[in-house]
Amino acid sequence: MASQQDLDFTYTTIDKIFRLSVGETGDYSGAMYNGDFSMTLEQAQRQKHTFIADSLRVGKGTRILDMGCGWGPFLTFVKGRGAIGRGVTLSKGQAEACRANGLEVDIKDCRQITPADYGTFDAVSCIGGMEHFCSVEQYQAGQQDQVYADFFTKLNDLLPVGGRFYMQTMVFGKNMIPFEEISLDAPKDSPSYALALMIAQFPGSWLPYGPEQVIRNAKPYFKLISQSSGRLDYIETIGQWRKRFRAFNLQKYFLYASLLPKLLTNKPFQDLIAVFRVSPNRVCFQNETMEHYRLVFEKV
Repeated sequence: MASQQDLDFTYTTIDKIFRLSVGETGDYSGAMYNGDFSMTLEQAQRQKHTFIADSLRVGKGTRILDMGCGWGPFLTFVKGRGAIGRGVTLSKGQAEACRANGLEVDIKDCRQITPADYGTFDAVSCIGGMEHFCSVEQYQAGQQDQVYADFFTKLNDLLPVGGRFYMQTMVFGKNMIPFEEISLDAPKDSPSYALALMIAQFPGSWLPYGPEQVIRNAKPYFKLISQSSGRLDYIETIGQWRKRFRAFNLQKYFLYASLLPKLLTNKPFQDLIAVFRVSPNRVCFQNETMEHYRLVFEKV
């Protein structure tokens, strides 16, 4: 799994820039447009949060755990419904921002949570977290299925029978290429380069091979309630994010300038900055080397 250092590299680095661009509790996961791209980003994210909360049957007094909670957008939403939310993240920057905004968030590996930590919950959400559960090294060692199976075993202990789990995750799609072809030295307009840049952007992370791999490993404990693709929605979401990141704000551009010393001396950081020129995730979605799915499970 991606380590705290890996996730800090990505999320803590852009913490203040992201919040200045998208808002204090901005959502760094695909929105839900359902084909209506006339909606604003905020409207589409709210539609997604409503869909998740309804799928999890969240209401007043519902105890919900948000795994990989980011800057707390879903926790903020369910708080408005009177639910009791707790979040965990491995990003120090995200955790501090969440706490500053009145949310209960700990720095913790969500895969290791047991009832001894917080008790049990009525529902659990994981919006983008599974993207970081398996590392490249674990994939190469043939451990990916075991990583997911272990996660669902732990998740089973956190929910009662009938309790629901929502997750959305990027997955490798129908045009995924062999691992050996992924390279930062590949032509800049190739799927090989886009995938290599994505790995550089999210170190320690390797995606599931389609929703089937996730569903298969959940099956001993959970039944699938619903499944839908968010690939086209994510393409639109990324386009909206890029507009926000580029919009002028004096404080934000000062933060961009403060990153220049790292840009000149740190090769991994140079790869991260490259995503400001081109979004590797968006290219991968367009090429269908990657897909995106929303999955609702219920404990049996």
